[in-house]
Amino acid sequence: MDTIEDLWTQVTTPQAPPTTSVVALTAVAALVCLAVPWLWHLTRHGLTILHEAAHGAVAVLVGRRLTGIRVHSDTSGLTVSVGKPRGPGMVATLLAGYTGPAMVGLGAAWLLARGYPTAVLWLLLVVLALVLVQIRNWYGLWAVLVSTAAIVAVTWWGSDEVRSTFAHALTWFLLLGAPRAVLELQAQRRRHRGPDTSDAGQLAKLTHVPAGVWVTVFLLVCLGALALGGGWLLAVL
Repeated sequence: MDTIEDLWTQVTTPQAPPTTSVVALTAVAALVCLAVPWLWHLTRHGLTILHEAAHGAVAVLVGRRLTGIRVHSDTSGLTVSVGKPRGPGMVATLLAGYTGPAMVGLGAAWLLARGYPTAVLWLLLVVLALVLVQIRNWYGLWAVLVSTAAIVAVTWWGSDEVRSTFAHALTWFLLLGAPRAVLELQAQRRRHRGPDTSDAGQLAKLTHVPAGVWVTVFLLVCLGALALGGGWLLAVL
């Protein structure tokens, strides 16, 4: 009981604002992850997990039945849900994927701006736990478990300063990585020959709006989240 009370106190008690160096260095660290190819490939799995989690969450909210999530070694993923193949619910489900990590990053930035880094980490753990029960392949299971273990280790054994630094680094990565993933999507679409099975391509088939328009929507949402969330994080400067 004492442990639960201690955890609740950590989550709900505001911490002192981070130093300028923490905000700046964690932003630089996130940019390095985006710029170095092997680091991007490794950390991109985190975006994929949240991408698929967003698909799954919206699918359930619109009344679809979620049947499984897969995360692959090439950083692609797949979320399968059962329900009406057309209509607003399906559109919302497809729209959620590329915008999902940006929205999570925006929410995390809002919490950090108010002094709740531990709450950010615990909310991410809740998301990972919900994804874990829906994973349907071994690589996806490994990716989710490794991500969970890293956050648990920081949350359980890290000091207030360590948790704050880690939460800021994750938040910057989500805010900066989300638009990078959309640009990557567009580059892949240009190289691809054959039917467009991407989220944008499926939205185009459902709505008769060109896939390029949907890519633009994804990018604008992600850039908007970056501008707003980044502003909150940089306010300490």
